[in-house]
Amino acid sequence: MTLTRTRPADGLAWVTGASSGIGRELALQLARSGWRVAVTARRLEELQLLAKQAADEGHVILPFVGDVTDRAGMARLIEEIESQAPIALAVLNVGTFFPDDGAWFGDAFRKTFDVNLGGTLNGLEPLVPKMIARGRGQVAIMASVAGYAGLPRSIAYSSSKSALIVMAQAMRFMLEPRGVGVQVICPGFVETPLTDKNDFPMPFLIKVEDAARRICEGLVSDRFEIAFPRRMVWLLKAINLLPYRAYFWLVGRGTGQA
Repeated sequence: MTLTRTRPADGLAWVTGASSGIGRELALQLARSGWRVAVTARRLEELQLLAKQAADEGHVILPFVGDVTDRAGMARLIEEIESQAPIALAVLNVGTFFPDDGAWFGDAFRKTFDVNLGGTLNGLEPLVPKMIARGRGQVAIMASVAGYAGLPRSIAYSSSKSALIVMAQAMRFMLEPRGVGVQVICPGFVETPLTDKNDFPMPFLIKVEDAARRICEGLVSDRFEIAFPRRMVWLLKAINLLPYRAYFWLVGRGTGQA
């Protein structure tokens, strides 16, 4: 199956969740590589600061305020962005995390799915038909290595990210023959405001600048999965091949849950 990859000459890059963390740094690095970048988040002031930083460097970042959980609002937002130029590359970088401390079935669980899965769908639904009609486009979905397996204190997060991985796999069969490339991004632990909330050791933690660089390199590669750091990726994938008795014992011992 031929992989479709877009270039700055094809239109805009669009990054959601761009007010902080991976999204913010990724938008900057895409702009530095020649893209005009549309960015979306709820915080206008942060987006304006990002746009100013890019302008000071001689690059273009266009801020568009939006809430990924607002289905109708996202459809209107995409129309607004595409009044500037077609969206050629979309990085749907939405994500939230709440530690599961007993009440995992409550509001925090539902909000995790509303943002991580629903927020991604709200971007795909209005955008993908436009890309199909143009016969060209590229979509990258932000998942996580946590989506490879069920992990302690991550019932909602792991399962929502697992759903995104499987969704991207299935989408690729449908969209690649229509000229729309599909990739999934699976980072490990990255230094961001989201991981700052964690009160447990984070193995193989990397800087956000490094994460964004690896994503940019992956977006122009022929890889379906952009996953890093490799040691963590290989470890989690290998553990997931074990019989369940061994899996639960090993993961429980490794996370202090046994």
